Amino acid sequence: MTLKVLGIETSCDETAAAVVTGDGAILSNRILSQIAEHKPYGGVVPEIAARSHLDHLGRLVEEAMAEAKLDFSDLDGIAATAGPGLIGGVFVGVMMAKGIAAARSLHFLAVNHLEGHALSVRLSDRLEFPYLLLLVSGGHCQLLAVEGVGQYSKLGSTLDDAVGEAFDKTAKLLGLGYPGGPAVEQAALNGDPARFDLPRPMLGRRELNFSFSGLKTAVRQAVERLGPDKTDQDLADLAASFQQAVGDVLADRCSQALNLFRGRYGKTGPLVVAGGVAANKVLRARLDEVAASIGAPFVAPPPALCTDNAAMIAWAGVERLRLGLTDPLTFPARPRWPLESLAEARSQATDAGTARP
Repeated sequence: MTLKVLGIETSCDETAAAVVTGDGAILSNRILSQIAEHKPYGGVVPEIAARSHLDHLGRLVEEAMAEAKLDFSDLDGIAATAGPGLIGGVFVGVMMAKGIAAARSLHFLAVNHLEGHALSVRLSDRLEFPYLLLLVSGGHCQLLAVEGVGQYSKLGSTLDDAVGEAFDKTAKLLGLGYPGGPAVEQAALNGDPARFDLPRPMLGRRELNFSFSGLKTAVRQAVERLGPDKTDQDLADLAASFQQAVGDVLADRCSQALNLFRGRYGKTGPLVVAGGVAANKVLRARLDEVAASIGAPFVAPPPALCTDNAAMIAWAGVERLRLGLTDPLTFPARPRWPLESLAEARSQATDAGTARP
């Protein structure tokens, strides 16, 4: 019988619930954005986000179940983002999932939000392990070798700002509004990417780390030099120049990572990009070119599965449930939870005989 898992996502400013089956069918995928609530503040306010999750999650779960035409008794498990994220929101989702699991005697699956992103390409494209993953979002920027469920080897990460955070800060400096990533991408459509000579931090370095704080500072200095009389074209050119610089850095890091991946695993790619920033069409095209130049396949989930959503959490729950990687109802919500730590947890579960091979 095909597995059916309800997923819950509340790690930041999207409240989401979805039902996904073991064969990859998305029976429902409900998402409530909080953009309007946070827009006046230019960013996510944790207290407002947590209250909104509390107000709307129950209704979204009901809607997701109704759309899937299922009763809770039809489910095999409840998966919820248990971290990392804004702890108030994570707590709301975890407690909702635990309550349903306890009341209906269902498996509870505590999903690492980053693992949801990492495995989303297996929901959309049925990709086989291993693959090279560039995980880019508002809070994270990492290169990882994905060897299996719960098996991640970090090859590089940001030393300061995540790339999504750099997009948000650049949008704020340019007065483009919130959320920053789509605003910068839209402004850049009419801009000249060669006008401003912005730095490319870490370009050409052998280690596979990232750094975006210097690039952000350069954007601020460019804005100051333009002064109060800057035009819409100035802002478009600066947005395009910033996006081009980010693309150059990501392309360079991924090119070197693909060579490392080939040496370690004996295969060229594939290169996967996931996370909210992966929805940026310009960056996706740039990474596709990098992969093609090396002869590696390039794979990215559809944009709807790149931004925060519950379908990816439900799918991660499916993947973990297949391996018997369930969690006790005492599992705590976590504001921080390194993805690479999951390998140790899976090993302990296998040694204890609680995980099937």
